[in-house]
Amino acid sequence: MSDQTDELLDATTALLPPLLGALDALSAAGRRLHPQDVRAIAQALRPFQAPLAEGRNAFAETDWPEHLTGFRDCGMEASRLAQRALSDFSQSAGKQQPVMAAYKALGYLSRAQDALYPLTRMLPPVSRFFLDSDCLPEPGDAALDARAQLLCESPELPNTGVMHAGNGEKDRGGFSLYVPETIAEGDSAPLIVALHGGSGHGRSFLWSWLRAARSCGAILLAPTAAGSTWSIGEPEVDSGRLQAMLEFVRERFELRADRMLLTGMSDGGTFSYLAGLASGAPFSHIAPMAASFHPLILDMLDAERVQSVPVYLLHGTKDWMFDVDVARTAQKALEAAGASVTYRELEDLSHAFPAGELGPVVRWFLQDS
Repeated sequence: MSDQTDELLDATTALLPPLLGALDALSAAGRRLHPQDVRAIAQALRPFQAPLAEGRNAFAETDWPEHLTGFRDCGMEASRLAQRALSDFSQSAGKQQPVMAAYKALGYLSRAQDALYPLTRMLPPVSRFFLDSDCLPEPGDAALDARAQLLCESPELPNTGVMHAGNGEKDRGGFSLYVPETIAEGDSAPLIVALHGGSGHGRSFLWSWLRAARSCGAILLAPTAAGSTWSIGEPEVDSGRLQAMLEFVRERFELRADRMLLTGMSDGGTFSYLAGLASGAPFSHIAPMAASFHPLILDMLDAERVQSVPVYLLHGTKDWMFDVDVARTAQKALEAAGASVTYRELEDLSHAFPAGELGPVVRWFLQDS
């Protein structure tokens, strides 16, 4: 029994570090992705391929007992998807549309995270991987380790963790939901509603925000637009669906009415202006990221809402789709309309989700009034 245990530990140790390293590298690649940089980023990712392949082979060749086949399957699937992401990204520079090929390759990243997440219940290093120290109530390695251990060892409460409602990879109009594993009946929690970008999907966008939500104890709702993107021209279409999803969550969990954040990336950020600042909207804060904006948008909004809902704007100076001047215009127009605006530019951010930069947003959202 001792020899078998050692063999299983060796196999897990062979796979886990290169797998987590590859996932972090892919996340960093997505943050930096710019049409001019695809080849250089692809080259930077290549060193992660061989160690991951070696670790996966060792993991696959191990004789796993029947009661650990679920554990084995999670590790195999997560590593397969990470390998696919690395392989496809490495070939993207030679494609007709390199940046689009790179974005497609990164689609396997969220699927790999989805496959790996169940192991947070079994392995503290995996639990730690799905945390963001900047989003903890008390930052630092000690607090990070303590939170990871707590979430790994806490009793598995019903209706917590990652769930999907009519939100398979080919479905439109459903949603994915994360409920912190430590939430018990009667507990109240902040809510983060995260809207994907054009041609995106809530099932994959959930993972952009999961580390932050899991760290700060927030419920995370990631809807999928009914169409290929949000109904920006007819905001009432998706706004009505969004309201129904919120009611679904409200019926099952106690939400803090003063801590309900609507955020979004790209088209999702633009739609967060429309849905978050509309008359009667329930959101207490909004945070558009890499979003398009035109001052005429203000004509569609409730002036009193604009003046009463704090707004956090985040944009990259290397954004190649929506130039940073768009965000600067939004800041000036919103402030002129009486909004309370926190504005932040990231010099190295492309048209991409600001992975690793959510700490300031979370602190702004959860700070005491």
